[in-house]
Amino acid sequence: MKPLTIGHLAREAGINLETVRYYERRGLLPKPPRSASGYRLFPAEAARRLKFIQRAQELGFSLREVQELLSLRVSPAKTAAVVRQRAQSKISDIQSKIKSLQSMEKTLRKLTKAGVGCGPIAECPILESLDKGDA
Repeated sequence: MKPLTIGHLAREAGINLETVRYYERRGLLPKPPRSASGYRLFPAEAARRLKFIQRAQELGFSLREVQELLSLRVSPAKTAAVVRQRAQSKISDIQSKIKSLQSMEKTLRKLTKAGVGCGPIAECPILESLDKGDA
């Protein structure tokens, strides 16, 4: 297949050109060879790799975790069980974040019910609660 310039690669993957450069700097995308005129020439496989990165991020994996997943893909000594363990760990992280968000929601609902919206701002129960730290 014909190599892709960075602009073509970005369009193929559906991401911003600067994102491609960022991933390259972070080591998520191998540095490609350059043409005689200095253009990066990415292999077609790079678009697939970028889509992999995007999908992993959509599932909540950090770029560091994505890097680990990418390295597992090319490690013949690793098994699918390692990837499964990483996914299970991510599920636990997500469940923890959900609990935290639900707690924040509950507190904010309680505060908004206490603050009926009338009276001077100096007596706002929401602001008072945030100021006292008992939110």
